[in-house]
Amino acid sequence: MLAAMSGSGASGPAARPARLPLLIFAVTAVVYVATLGGSAKGTSSDPHFLYLADSFLHGQLSLVSDKPPNRNDWALYEGRWYVSFPPFPAVVVAPLVAVWGVRAWDRLFWALLAGLGPALLFVLLRRLSVAGHSERSTRDNLLLTALFAFGSVYYYTSVQGTVWHAAHVVATILLALYLLFAVGARHPLLAGLALGCAFMTRPATAPLCLIFALEALRVSRRDGTPAPDGLGGVLRLSHVDTAALLRRCLVFAAPILAIGCLAMWLNAARFDDPFEFGHSHLQIRWRPRIEKWGLFNYHYLAKNLSVFLAGLPWLTAESPHVMISRHGLALWVTTPAFLLLLWPRRSTPTLTALTFAAACVALLDLCYQNSGWVQFGYRFSLDYAVVLIAMLAIGGRHFGRGFHTLLAIAFAVNLFGAITFDRHKQFYSRDASQKVIFQPD
Repeated sequence: MLAAMSGSGASGPAARPARLPLLIFAVTAVVYVATLGGSAKGTSSDPHFLYLADSFLHGQLSLVSDKPPNRNDWALYEGRWYVSFPPFPAVVVAPLVAVWGVRAWDRLFWALLAGLGPALLFVLLRRLSVAGHSERSTRDNLLLTALFAFGSVYYYTSVQGTVWHAAHVVATILLALYLLFAVGARHPLLAGLALGCAFMTRPATAPLCLIFALEALRVSRRDGTPAPDGLGGVLRLSHVDTAALLRRCLVFAAPILAIGCLAMWLNAARFDDPFEFGHSHLQIRWRPRIEKWGLFNYHYLAKNLSVFLAGLPWLTAESPHVMISRHGLALWVTTPAFLLLLWPRRSTPTLTALTFAAACVALLDLCYQNSGWVQFGYRFSLDYAVVLIAMLAIGGRHFGRGFHTLLAIAFAVNLFGAITFDRHKQFYSRDASQKVIFQPD
C-alpha cells in the first residue's frame, strides 16, 4: 500500500519502496511506547474517544453511563452527557473498545498509531522528490521526517493518549494522506475523503482545501502550459481547461460534502442545531467567555500570538530552575528549524499553495478561544505542521551545519517535553486561571 501511494519508480521487487516507511513506522512507534514507559498500561485521564466509541457501539450518541468519568470537557445538554469533540478518532479506536471496553489502554494504542504519521510523511516527501517538486535526497527526507517525529510537538503529543492529543495524532495521519493525494491534484476523491475525515477530527484543518484547489488550477491547463510562479500566477485563468478543473473539484468536493452532511446530522441529533458541535454546552469555567465572544474571534488573537511567538521557558534560581507556562512554548522554541521557512531558496506554485493554505489555518487557530491549554508546546501547529515540513522540502535550503544544530536543539527540547509533560509536574506552572502567560515579576 505504501509503495502504491509513493508513486516511486524504483526498480526491484514491488515491496521494496515500502521497506523504509515500514521501518520508520516501527522505529517511531517503539520510541513512542518506550517514552511512555509504565504509563502505557491503563487508561488515560481523559479517554473521551473511548466513551464515544462505546456509545456508537451501543447505537447511541450520548454516553452509555449516567455520567462521565470526570468533569473535564464534557458537554451536558437536556440532562444527557455527550462528547463534543469531532468523532472520527472514536471510529478509529472503536475496534479496541469493542474488545476491551472503555478500560482499554488508549495511551498505548495512540502511541502505536502515532508511528504512522512520520511513516506517511516520509512517503509524501519521497513523492515530492520523485515528482520534481522537491530536490531533496533520501537522506534529506529522512532528516525532515526525524525533525517532525522527534523534533516537534508531535513527539510529546504522541505519548499522551488524552482526547486533545489523540485528535492531533489522527489528524496528522490524515493530513499526510491528504497532501499525498492533493499535490498535483492526483487523486481528487481520496484527497477529499482524507480532508473530510480530518475535518471530523480537527475542524480547523478545513482551509487546507485551498491546497487542492490551487493545485487543480495549476495542473488543469490546456496543452500542458505551465502555471506561472506566485499566487497571482496560479490564479491566472488564461490557458485553464475549465472542464478538467471543474471535474477535479467536483470529485474532490463530493466526499467532503457527504461528510459535512453527516456532521450536521450528528449535531442536530445531539444538540438540535446542525451547526453546534457541542462546545457551547461544555461544563467548563470558560463558558462565559465563549458565550460572549464565540469560539473564534479576533478578540483572542493577541493572547494566542503571545503564546505562538513569545512562549519562553521560565528560568528561576530555585529548583527545578526551569518552568513552563501551561500555555506552552512558542513554535520556534520547540522547532527552531521552522524559522528557515522565512528564507526559502526557491519558489514554486506548489510551495505558494502550501504556504497560503497553512497561513489560513494558522490564523484560524490563533483566533480560537484558547491557546491549546494545557500543553508543552504550541500543539495547534499540528493542524498544519505536515504542510510546514513539505514546505521545508520544497523550499530547497541546504541542510548544512546550521540545520543540523537546529535539529539537535529540537530533539533535546522535545525529548524533555515528551518525558516531563503531565508526569514531572514540578517543571510546569500550576496557575489554572489561563491569565498567566509570561513569568510573573
